[in-house]
Formats: sequence, C-alpha cells, structure tokens
Amino acid sequence: MKRFLTILFLTLPIVAMWCACSQDEDVLPDQQSQIRSFLERTHSPQLISEAQLATSLDVDPPFYSVSGDSVYRYIRNYYEAGRSERPQADYGDLVQVTFRMYLFQNTAIVFEGQEITMPFYSNDASLAESFYQAGLTPGAWTFEPLTVELGRTQIIKGFELALVGCRERDTVEVYMTYNMAYGDKTLGVIPKESPVAIFFTVDGVAK
Repeated sequence: MKRFLTILFLTLPIVAMWCACSQDEDVLPDQQSQIRSFLERTHSPQLISEAQLATSLDVDPPFYSVSGDSVYRYIRNYYEAGRSERPQADYGDLVQVTFRMYLFQNTAIVFEGQEITMPFYSNDASLAESFYQAGLTPGAWTFEPLTVELGRTQIIKGFELALVGCRERDTVEVYMTYNMAYGDKTLGVIPKESPVAIFFTVDGVAK
C-alpha cells in the first residue's frame, strides 16, 4: 500500500502531460465551463472571477483566480487582516501543507460537520480515524504535513500552480480540469479525465 500511494502522488506531473492525447476534444472546455458555473452559481459563497473585481460594487467580494486556464483557486481568508505581511510561496520555497483531495463532480464538497465528503487521499490527521474505519491499514500512509519544494518536488501540476502565490496560514480551495491532475488514463480509483478538487491549508513557508 505504501508503494502504491507513493507512485500515486509522486508520478502525477508525468500523468498531467497526457492531456493532449484525449480522444474527446470537448472534455476540457466542458470541464472548464462546469467548474466556472459551479463557482459562480452553486458555490457558497458565490464567487466572481478575479477579472471582475475591478467592476464589482461589493466590498471585499469573494473571488477565484485562474492559473493555466484550468486551475481555479479560491483563498477563503484572502481579506484577513495581516495576511499581506505573511510569507508568500514562490518557486524554490519550502511549503508545508495539509490537504484533502477529491474527485470533483460539480457539487459542493462538505468539509465541516458530521456529514463531510470523504476525500480519496489526504494527510489531514483529523480524518485518520475515518480512513481506518473505511478499511485503510494503519501505517499505509502518513498523516503528517507534506513539505513541498516548489518547482522540484513532484506533485500534480494543478496543485503546484495553486500553491504559488499562497501565503502562510491560507485556507484554499482548488478545482482543476483533468489535464492539470491525473490525465486521460485511469489511475487506481481515479477514472480517466477526472476533474479534481484539493482543499488545503498552508502550514508554513520557508524561503
């Protein structure tokens, strides 16, 4: 099991290169459209795009930014007092994160309360008992924070793009199309061409 999970997580940048080989040319634009629609209509709170900030009449409107045309990021604490003074993640930095990874199905992911949406992979220690109850063997993977050296540690492309620009103690939601995640091949429990959501907190940024 340990070997499988290491392969699952560390080979994903290679998998992301498969996007150009998809047989269905409509998948990518459809996923982009569905994610935008979810964020702007169904997500709570409803979000606007970063491009709409300049014309918004609201004070501190919640918004999403886009990286690589397919990675949609919402920083929940963006307007928090003192945030701009905290270290910001950039390539070459060591970033420590606690994350939850989900197959995104254009519906809200519940991450608090009694009826949460269970991720397919996470290092969040608060979920350890739930994974064990579901059949995960103790010790099969670690529930310690993940340390990533941006630009060097092999993680999926969408996750890497989402980390750049985040600040220490940020709480972040990221939604990405299949080409930024696992590509167009089935990988374990992950069907081919699956959009993915990653919820994470930035526990530390070291320059």
